[in-house]
Amino acid sequence: MLDIELQTISSGYDRKTCWVHPRPGLVPGDPVKVVVTMSPMSLAQGKSDVYYSLHEMRTDDGGKTWSEPVEHADTLGRRILEDGTEEAICDFWPMRHAKTGALLGTGHSAIYVSETDDQPENLAERSTAYSVYDLESRTWMPWKKLQMPDDAKFWNEGAGSTQRVDLPNGEILLPTYCVVPGSAKGVFDRLEVSTVLRCGFDGETLTYIEHGDEFTVPTGRGFSEPSVAVFQGRYYLALRNDDYGAVTSGEDGLHFDEPKLWTFDDGSDLGNYNTQQHWVNMPNALYLVYNRRGANNDHVCRHRAPLFIAQVDTDRLCVIRDTEQILVPERGARLGNFGVVQISENESWVTVAEWMQTIAPDPWDFRVCEKYGSDNSVFVAKIRFRS
Repeated sequence: MLDIELQTISSGYDRKTCWVHPRPGLVPGDPVKVVVTMSPMSLAQGKSDVYYSLHEMRTDDGGKTWSEPVEHADTLGRRILEDGTEEAICDFWPMRHAKTGALLGTGHSAIYVSETDDQPENLAERSTAYSVYDLESRTWMPWKKLQMPDDAKFWNEGAGSTQRVDLPNGEILLPTYCVVPGSAKGVFDRLEVSTVLRCGFDGETLTYIEHGDEFTVPTGRGFSEPSVAVFQGRYYLALRNDDYGAVTSGEDGLHFDEPKLWTFDDGSDLGNYNTQQHWVNMPNALYLVYNRRGANNDHVCRHRAPLFIAQVDTDRLCVIRDTEQILVPERGARLGNFGVVQISENESWVTVAEWMQTIAPDPWDFRVCEKYGSDNSVFVAKIRFRS
């Protein structure tokens, strides 16, 4: 079993915006130093996925104390384009790059009509966006876009909310997904195709080298928000679909077997769907962090709370039910967009915020989340392996 210590590093909100996508990155130093980036998101009626300048919170004492959120509007804020639309960087995930020592954050860009009419354009041009943290000034460099091959399928491509693996030679395995209009069967007339990029990184610039197998299915928008992990020399890829979560594995991080539905070890459906799954490495075990149905959580949007962790049977590609623990309890709000950082061989942290939107008939009635106790708290779940 794992020992879990839950810490609240921020709470409360103004009912106009709420914090989402808090994700942690390790900064070199002793004691442990961690930067958590997160976005304010609009709670205006009828708006969805409307994000503003990235902020950060930071600890320099191993998580005992945290700074207040600091905005990085100049370098991680919106940009006004020539046609008057605005472009933001979002779904960001910082991670220390071992070869160069740089803290590299990756995500994707999003196009908004304007500041006042800012519903995102779902089928607008999209790119993998990234930024590097300046350790001395404690700020981020102006965000850039990864230059991809001149291929129509990469017109709407981005590594939003994906968990990467850095190779010993400094190259990066960066999961990403492309959006192609007009192919999927379901509510959304779009097909999402997931793959893993092999990239170079010199401490400042991220470069495309190649990409691996492309995965999709013709239902539920396909596969999106992939996350990769390496464990005992084999690579594991988690995939999001509207109807279920999927998993596959392969030998080199670019080529994988056919994806399969996530199940428990007794063969029953895990119950994860339409949300992310990410990985935690511990000594001699690989763990999955996820949400699922069947936890007295029908009142939570897409059953995205509580947040669970459980060991993965890496031979059978399933979740071992008896190892399941709650990382962050459910209080009415969803907890589906989260991040992971490995602190040491025996310790990892998961960061997540209470996303103050609910389910039909009125997804923007945040009072429903409040009724169960949610207040847009930002949590750090510190996971320690019990030897």
